[in-house]
Amino acid sequence: MKEPFLAAVPVLQKLEDAGFEAYFVGGSVRDFLLDKDINDVDIATSATPEEVKQVFSKTVDIGIEHGTVLVLYQNESYEITTFRTETEYQDYRRPKEVIFIRNLTEDLQRRDFTMNAIAMDKIGHLIDPFHGQRAIKEQIIQTVGQGAERFQEDALRMMRAVRFVSQLSFRIENETLASLSDLVHLLENIAVERKQAEFEKLLSGMDRKKALQLIIETNIYSYLPGLVNQKDRLTELLEFDCNHLNSREMWTLLVYCLQLEGKAIEEFFRDWRLPLNEIRVIQRISYFLKKRSDSTWSLYDLYAATKEIFISAEKIYLVINGIKDSDTIFHYLSVYEKLPIKERSEMNLTGNDLIEWYNQNGGPWVKDKLLLVEQAIIDGNVSNDKRVIKEWLMECNHK
Repeated sequence: MKEPFLAAVPVLQKLEDAGFEAYFVGGSVRDFLLDKDINDVDIATSATPEEVKQVFSKTVDIGIEHGTVLVLYQNESYEITTFRTETEYQDYRRPKEVIFIRNLTEDLQRRDFTMNAIAMDKIGHLIDPFHGQRAIKEQIIQTVGQGAERFQEDALRMMRAVRFVSQLSFRIENETLASLSDLVHLLENIAVERKQAEFEKLLSGMDRKKALQLIIETNIYSYLPGLVNQKDRLTELLEFDCNHLNSREMWTLLVYCLQLEGKAIEEFFRDWRLPLNEIRVIQRISYFLKKRSDSTWSLYDLYAATKEIFISAEKIYLVINGIKDSDTIFHYLSVYEKLPIKERSEMNLTGNDLIEWYNQNGGPWVKDKLLLVEQAIIDGNVSNDKRVIKEWLMECNHK
């Protein structure tokens, strides 16, 4: 056993000392068995929420109606959830009623996939009634029980299955995949925000192309914003060697394949409920990607793009053109680092300076003049010195 499990063992011990069962459960146990990094742990217990609150002095009700209490213990926080079973689901997403129980196996039985239905006690002993360890060893994503039942309970599990293909490089077990294909239409009941969160993780996974292929084959794409009737353009995305791109760059490559520009990009991502600041960044990458497709980077374009944007645009440009050599990125990065200024605030000139020098009222001409000087500094035609800039403006009669 390793951290953060070791730090949480006293939490399990306190629950056991109070007469209850307590185990580590879910994704943290799965990732432990896969030897992956673990950020936090989830704990399941036979204690009811009220009993958990009696055991620990500092708690927060974060989902008490579903049996979850946040426990603050030894400067750490832990989500502790009561063993539970669920009655019929509504909206193909939420259980109509949660019933607290005292049986671990029944609690594990309600979970989505066998690899996520493993519990571990305080000494590292595994409780695995649904053969999740075997699924992990064989790299299989399989529902606990019938796939049709699990997906009808919560249709988002279909996107979770495909997301795990991307993140873990597992394959979906045949019967589970068949159930997914049969019930894919239920995704129309799932909120866009939920789909977006899963799709974002999918785009970040190492086996994203395999997952995207499944999204096409199972028709999931028809229930995702802006992708209806876009099978051919999604298939084009699979032709690119794009596994080294981050999720933002993958989004940009997607809108490139969809042939979206300008306002259409914003509309597409608003449908996906992406934050506006993220949309603006992707729009800028798309803008400079288009410029890069027409010509090499100018000094001013590198400056205007900023380092993060031009690196992303160049990476996507190389992917689109099938260029595996990344020397151009290092070349342009070297050029960028030698620029005399990296942003306008570093320029030793203000609008007030110009108004004073030209003895004129403010107006659009000030912005134009600032842009002229900015361009000249970037191109090396004038040094970033206020006195030199003034002389250059006056001598060259830049009016």
